[in-house]
Amino acid sequence: MTTTALNGGELLARALAQAGVTDVFALHGGHLDAFWTACPRYGLRLVDTRHEAAAGHAADGYARTTGRLGVVVVTSGPGFANGFAALPNAMSDGVPMLMVASAPPLRELETNEMQGGFDQVAAAAPVTKWAHRIVTTERIPDLLALAVRKALSGRPGPVFLEIPIDVLVTAVDEASLPPAGPALIADRPAPSPHAVRAAVDLLRRADRPAIVVGGGALWSGCGAELAAFADRSGIPVFANNRALGVLPAGHRCNGWAIDSLSLLAMTGQPVPDVVLLLGARLGLLTGGRSGSLIPAGAALIQVDLDGAEIGRLRPVDVPILADCREALHALCAVDADWPDRAGWLAQATGAHALVEQLFGASPDTVDGRLHPFHAGREALLGAGPGAVLVLDGGEAPLWAGMSVPAVAPHRVLNLGYMGFLGVGQGFALGAQIAEPHRRVLQVTGDGAYGFHIAELDTMVRHRLPVVTVVLNNACWGMSIHGQEAVYGTGNDVIVRLADTDYHEVARAFGGYGERVTELAEVRPAVQRAFDSGLPGCVNVAVAASVVHPMTTAMLGNLDAEDEIVVPYYENIPRRG
Repeated sequence: MTTTALNGGELLARALAQAGVTDVFALHGGHLDAFWTACPRYGLRLVDTRHEAAAGHAADGYARTTGRLGVVVVTSGPGFANGFAALPNAMSDGVPMLMVASAPPLRELETNEMQGGFDQVAAAAPVTKWAHRIVTTERIPDLLALAVRKALSGRPGPVFLEIPIDVLVTAVDEASLPPAGPALIADRPAPSPHAVRAAVDLLRRADRPAIVVGGGALWSGCGAELAAFADRSGIPVFANNRALGVLPAGHRCNGWAIDSLSLLAMTGQPVPDVVLLLGARLGLLTGGRSGSLIPAGAALIQVDLDGAEIGRLRPVDVPILADCREALHALCAVDADWPDRAGWLAQATGAHALVEQLFGASPDTVDGRLHPFHAGREALLGAGPGAVLVLDGGEAPLWAGMSVPAVAPHRVLNLGYMGFLGVGQGFALGAQIAEPHRRVLQVTGDGAYGFHIAELDTMVRHRLPVVTVVLNNACWGMSIHGQEAVYGTGNDVIVRLADTDYHEVARAFGGYGERVTELAEVRPAVQRAFDSGLPGCVNVAVAASVVHPMTTAMLGNLDAEDEIVVPYYENIPRRG
């Protein structure tokens, strides 16, 4: 009987291909040569970056764009340490991602060996759903399948596998491999009929019900079911920045971003009295404990795959532990007469128009540079319909986000709970690999762009025509505005940047670049960048003095004499 001997690198490549993986983000390290050389034989495309963190963020962005597993493979020690940054970001946002790192040979542990000396699995464990070290070559296929199941089942999230170099280079007989379970499981948890009936009854009795969708709705793929339930019930739907586009922009019940709810309150209009949370966790992206987005007096129905999230921060009237798509399917199946709330629907879905009223009349320029609201809007219009939009930075994504045309799910990649500046370059190249026939536009601040500007080289080498619009105000905008508000004008510290010619950097890497100082030129410049077919940078000079209202809101009450102002969080009572 003839048997086939395969080394660990070959087994890893084959197992990834069997799990449906086609693209792997990476940066070379010799520990992994047994794997790299096997990838072409199994149809795995290797996308090598200039920094492991960018490779991790690219795998994250790929997953956010496709709804599938993103994979990053990095070398031992410094490779893992650099790539580590992507794990907490994916974990906090519930993004399915697999990171594989190599390690020194098992027999050389505790010898002051090269690129070793610390426990990578222990480091990864707190920021992943599962972290494991594979110590025998035979176990690579079944443990890889287990890792994929853990990443994709329940609330998605990142997983980590360490495979030492000796495990990768060792060859074993294929007949000795233990059976591997399936990498993918399609079944989803459904809600209890009692909870569904209670939710329908509460929504029907409401005067001003609202639906808020989050990342759980996005990953469930519930767009069709959400549209059907919204059509049937006439309830307006709002999305946090993780779920823009789950309900298409043209739907009559689309209230756009959840920020619209705060605009209702700001203008003295009625707010929701019942809120159905669909995969939207209570916390930063839903206003925290402030009640600014989810009214404190509103009754809550919460659908989530993670029971620990149901009731976080405040009591829930109807808890539903289920997948969002299954929950919506059950809600649609209930035979119910829904009241006519045309007035409330028009009011709620019209709140987004208040953005134009608040900022549309702003001057084109302030202090000789463009107003960031107008610049961000023109940049998005330059991309045209159907583009994937990547937003990065402090205030830059807030300004651009006011004009996002979210027409479909997985088309807007934004900062999440970590507020992780610098992910944009990785997100954008991951999105372009995932969607090679779509335009990918990144709108970022100049501060965030500087983190991984060298990924322009990656985009040029791999022919990824990502276009980046840098809203360049020569400072860390949110930081300087926060310091000036709390400590007074002129007391800012380490928040100013040079007015750098980022477009020239793009040209130096072999891409397209131009600087824009006139509003009328923003949109044409973006279009010229796309027409070039090259990775591009449109460097837009925007005013540093314009403060986004979200920055002000995040500072809380600056006038409370009995409180200490804590930027981004709740103020602390003064003692004594």
